[in-house]
Amino acid sequence: MSDAGRPKAESQYPTSGIFFMKRSRFQIFLVVGLLALLGVLAIFQYVWLGQISEAEKDRLTRRLQTDTKRFGEDFNREIQSAFVNFQADESLWQSKDWARFNERYDFWRGKTAYPNLIKDFYYFENKPDAGVLRYDAEKREFVAADWTEELQIIKTNSADEINFQPVDDERFALVMTVFEAEKTIDRMLIRERKPAPQINFQPMTATKIDIPERKGFLVIKLDENTVKNQILPELAKKHFPEGDFNLAITGKNGQKIFQTREVTSADSNAKLFDLSPNNLMFFASREISPRTQNKETNGIIINQNVQTQSFSTVKTETVSADKLQEKQTVGTFQLKLKEGEKPRTIIQTNLRQEGIWTLNVQHSAGSLDQFIAKARRRNLGISFGILGLLAAAIVLIFVSAHRAQVFAQRQVDFVSSVSHEFRTPLAVIYSAGENLADGVTREETQVSRYGNLIKKEGKKLSAMVEQILEFAGANSGKKKYDFREQSVKTIVENAIRDCRGLIDENGFEVEMEIAENLPKVKADANALKQAIQNLIGNSLKYSNGEKWLKISVRNGGGKVKITVEDRGIGIAPKDLKHIFEPFYRAKAVVDEQIHGNGLGLSLVRETVEAHGGKITAESEIGKGSKFIVHLPFII
Repeated sequence: MSDAGRPKAESQYPTSGIFFMKRSRFQIFLVVGLLALLGVLAIFQYVWLGQISEAEKDRLTRRLQTDTKRFGEDFNREIQSAFVNFQADESLWQSKDWARFNERYDFWRGKTAYPNLIKDFYYFENKPDAGVLRYDAEKREFVAADWTEELQIIKTNSADEINFQPVDDERFALVMTVFEAEKTIDRMLIRERKPAPQINFQPMTATKIDIPERKGFLVIKLDENTVKNQILPELAKKHFPEGDFNLAITGKNGQKIFQTREVTSADSNAKLFDLSPNNLMFFASREISPRTQNKETNGIIINQNVQTQSFSTVKTETVSADKLQEKQTVGTFQLKLKEGEKPRTIIQTNLRQEGIWTLNVQHSAGSLDQFIAKARRRNLGISFGILGLLAAAIVLIFVSAHRAQVFAQRQVDFVSSVSHEFRTPLAVIYSAGENLADGVTREETQVSRYGNLIKKEGKKLSAMVEQILEFAGANSGKKKYDFREQSVKTIVENAIRDCRGLIDENGFEVEMEIAENLPKVKADANALKQAIQNLIGNSLKYSNGEKWLKISVRNGGGKVKITVEDRGIGIAPKDLKHIFEPFYRAKAVVDEQIHGNGLGLSLVRETVEAHGGKITAESEIGKGSKFIVHLPFII
């Protein structure tokens, strides 16, 4: 039988290709749709994350401002308590009633969290030649002391009534004015803090008196170490425990007081050493207990000087709020008393004091805006990364499914091709055997010819079965190789010798070019010989009438190179990258009805790679092909 009547492989299953094309188009549309959906989702993610970032920025800004404000309030509360609780008029110093002072001192120490905040007390009269008294904590009384350079500076600064400041941060001291005690009034002015420059006074009409005379000064010397190394670090840890923010406190002249890390641009700030007694509990007098004092002073803003006094007489004058607003100093006022009501504690105010230290807070990322921007970029990166992985997974699934379909189609074609390849020699064997059995021919020469035909076709069948089994073993990983030190020249010569009958039968001219002194290789001689025989068989099969074959072996580039070259039909560029894939057969080969199963070159690649080498191919349509085996040699 001949191959003339063999149907083309493409026509064996005419509907399978159409079905495959329809499925491929549907899958492509599906993948494109999913990728477009991911793109829309990415746009929404970008918008949503932007909105979330803005909301997070607002939340963090409010929280930062609140924490900064509370830091300032806690610090100022300690300073205010130390300042307010020791205010008294000149009667205490004239009578030297130290029990009254000790009562205030004990009250303050019992309430404060930092009893070491106050280091010393000094008192001096508002006279050029006045002496100075120092509080002796052991004797619990004020005793005479010497003037120090520091006290001299404080005294000089206190004499300037216009520019007087109760906080001397350079010397870590609070300076309190002691006023005369001889007048009483019946109305108090309440001033509420408003955004500058608006100031609101209540009531609109008030009673005014002259400012009492300044009789002396009480200096409260603060402990610098307690402020810098205890209060400020503890407040930083309390209000900014996570360490996400840098804190720096600077004085009025820009000097650094305290910092956790350097601050270059503040996200929030607050004033420290502000003596306004908001929500402040302080010892005022026996008439007003500390428990109720907070209610009595709620809403009263005292910016410079707080004083508790009692007076007996008052000269009143009614003034409008507008005139009071123009004044820098407000006198002593008290809420109007009912008839028969005892005088209450009086509060003396001077409205010029502001916090002199500044707390600056900056996010450790550089700024709160930079932190939010960085977080947004990170979230966008993660979100887009996940979407990218989903997109990649969709594409990979599509590619994998497509490859699986292509491979399945090739397997179907392989089964069809192998079935046909088996059918032809089996038909020849069956026909020859039947003729012999039926006694159609009895001549010795005819019997010998039938015998040789059966032998030839049986050998062809055996080779195809061996090839299939070899492919199955290679793909299952069960194929074993017997690697030994071998001569490439010997392996190539043995492969040519075993193919000599086929070469001569087809009338081929073989050129051999084997270099001398080739290095040894570590190889399985039989497996490598079969691979070379496969290459020789392909050259004979696809010769296209050109009866020429060249086999060369040389050493170059650190490899031993075995080249099998022919002048056959050649391989198209689009097919060249697929020829080593299992079951692959070029369309031109199928159209020419050249027998084969698409396993030969894949087995050659498996064998060469098992030897640690690689195989490459060069080809040009109509001019032939060249296959080069690169094998590592033994050094």
